[in-house]
Amino acid sequence: MPQIAVDAMSGDSGPRTVLRALASLVTDYPEVQFRLVGDEAILRDELRRSRLKASTQIEIVHASQVVGMDEAPSQALRGKRDSSMHVAIGLLRDGKVDAVVSAGNTGALMAMGKVFLRTIPGIDRPAIAAFLPTQNGRVLVLDLGANVDCHPEHLLQFAVMGSILFAQVTGAERPRVGLLNIGSEEIKGNELVKAAGTLLRQSQLHFIGNIEGSQVYQGGCDVLVCDGFVGNVFLKTSEGLAAMVRQELRASYTRSFYGRLAYLINRPILQSLRRRLDSRQYNGATLLGLNGIIIKSHGNADRLAFARAVEVAIAEARHRLTLEIAKKVVPADLHQGIRSSA
Repeated sequence: MPQIAVDAMSGDSGPRTVLRALASLVTDYPEVQFRLVGDEAILRDELRRSRLKASTQIEIVHASQVVGMDEAPSQALRGKRDSSMHVAIGLLRDGKVDAVVSAGNTGALMAMGKVFLRTIPGIDRPAIAAFLPTQNGRVLVLDLGANVDCHPEHLLQFAVMGSILFAQVTGAERPRVGLLNIGSEEIKGNELVKAAGTLLRQSQLHFIGNIEGSQVYQGGCDVLVCDGFVGNVFLKTSEGLAAMVRQELRASYTRSFYGRLAYLINRPILQSLRRRLDSRQYNGATLLGLNGIIIKSHGNADRLAFARAVEVAIAEARHRLTLEIAKKVVPADLHQGIRSSA
């Protein structure tokens, strides 16, 4: 029976959005228990207003503080020991839950995860990993912002962890690993990327070489590796482009009578496209490499987006992701990729 701790106070939307998200999940996941972490008085009041007031799957865990979205991680660590984020991660550390979901401050979430959970042996730095849609499936991209400055060995570790996660979720035996670069040739890129490419080619991973940005959404690889600076820019640019495409389509079909008529004819196709381009469907990034499962939701996530993040946590808890990575990442053999098949 998976136990999921939900930081109900962090993020931009507050506990009402969290409860609306859980209301859509309790029926689909009747075996899952949710622990709402936050101000008990506020949460009980919101619970009474929600469809979950009679649910036996919800338990409230009190926390009197909230980590602000603009707070420095060091300040959150030292000064917010009774914050909803701190208490939720404490439940995970103590083995009382199987995963944590938070829409709060990314830096503080990562810092608390590293301090309280530590990293898996053989992993120097955790990475933020998330699935994105492609023409023929999806791609796992990491790092998406946890590590702005990296060494080549870190990119190798990201590739190892990403291969394990992709294999666990999709069943693929040997995920194709690509290195995000400005060209496909081995001589292209900065010193970090070229050195990381050398390590990846020497590993036992299924490394297929450099991947240009234009190839990512064509399904060029299964796991895409990059440093956190490049990854975050790539992610935000992709989300912005998808939003622009949706807005332009909407404007094009509402400018005239013929546009509205064309929309009625093409409505099923357009709705399918809108769902494919909706970033909410892919919300929920994994803080990969920690001794515990922490899922980061967008701070401004709505009901649908937050529900997707919780579903990611449930899936990874069921697959016992942390244990699988710990079993397959052998510190002495890390430069050989993965000892057993990912």
